[in-house]
Amino acid sequence: MTRIRRGYIARRRRTKMRLFASSFHGAHSRLSRTSTQQKIRALVSAHRDRDRQKRDFRRLWITRINAVIRVNKVSFIYSRLIHNLYKAQLVLNRKILAQIAISNRNCLYMISNEILKKEIGRSPL
Repeated sequence: MTRIRRGYIARRRRTKMRLFASSFHGAHSRLSRTSTQQKIRALVSAHRDRDRQKRDFRRLWITRINAVIRVNKVSFIYSRLIHNLYKAQLVLNRKILAQIAISNRNCLYMISNEILKKEIGRSPL
């Protein structure tokens, strides 16, 4: 039987794989099968960690807000502050609050004091 010359499609596919895996170490960048496995693993990890990154940043923002609030005794804990923000219809997400807490603490104290004034004004005595 005569030899059939295959096209360039498989070679092109392997070349794309090698370019993706060029920064991997050892056989993971040289051998086709292992580089394919490592590419799949890398893409799975990237997909998983994008969601995890969102979680981690939210935790970081909450920790920063809570730390600044508790240091100077603003008479709030984090959960009460967020609850009262929603009740006062102040739409500030945790990222913005954390930036305010780090860069300008006085502004955060002013926000919390305004919320306290509204709470005192609303409470029936």
